[in-house]
Amino acid sequence: MTTPLPRRLAAEAVGTAVLAAVLVGSGIRATGLSQDGGVRLLANVLASVLALAVLIALLSPVSGAHLNPLVSAAAWWTERRSGTGLTGRELAGYVLAQLAGATAGVGVANAMFERPFVELSGQERAAGHLWLAEGVATGVLILLVFGLLRSDRGRYAPVAVAAWIGAACWGTSSGSFANPALTLGRALSDTYTGIAPGSVPAFVLAQAAGAAVGLAVVTALFGRARHLAPDDARELLAHPAGR
Repeated sequence: MTTPLPRRLAAEAVGTAVLAAVLVGSGIRATGLSQDGGVRLLANVLASVLALAVLIALLSPVSGAHLNPLVSAAAWWTERRSGTGLTGRELAGYVLAQLAGATAGVGVANAMFERPFVELSGQERAAGHLWLAEGVATGVLILLVFGLLRSDRGRYAPVAVAAWIGAACWGTSSGSFANPALTLGRALSDTYTGIAPGSVPAFVLAQAAGAAVGLAVVTALFGRARHLAPDDARELLAHPAGR
């Protein structure tokens, strides 16, 4: 039986909040403990990917553990004609829950380290190579999630998604935000992991473009989504996330 929508939305909000709190909090902690940029990045990435893997494994049976508006949008898009995936109303609820969770999680991280609950970031991140990096990081994330699902290997998502995000944090110039909710949340913390509010729209547009390309590549490599029976579709969507 499908998990009631309120419980699914609660899972998305709580999961995104915890992920945001660990992401920002570990960045603050790393900055306080080391002046070495490589050590800071290593600590921040390690904490974030461990949290991501645990949250996907924990919350997948409840909401699918999307924790990312673009994963939710892609899930809706791929099953929009079958009547077995997210509805438009559910998609809107997922996105709002993720945005609220990211905002709350960042605020809690700020407060845990004796900073203002809301503190707008001053870190400008506006350049073509950063937008390209965001597109690549997000596109491969979508390719990974939905490629695993279409090849019936969704059970590997917790490890595979966390591994890709960790690799992309090191392998892209932007640090692989790859998640509009967390990107917006990070604008509310003037710390190591922050992004200036004025830089957010371009990052989100680049992420959306990357997600669209990622879905196109999924279709090219794995074919179009199968139209599943409702019970099968719910199981399929119980394994999709991003940092």
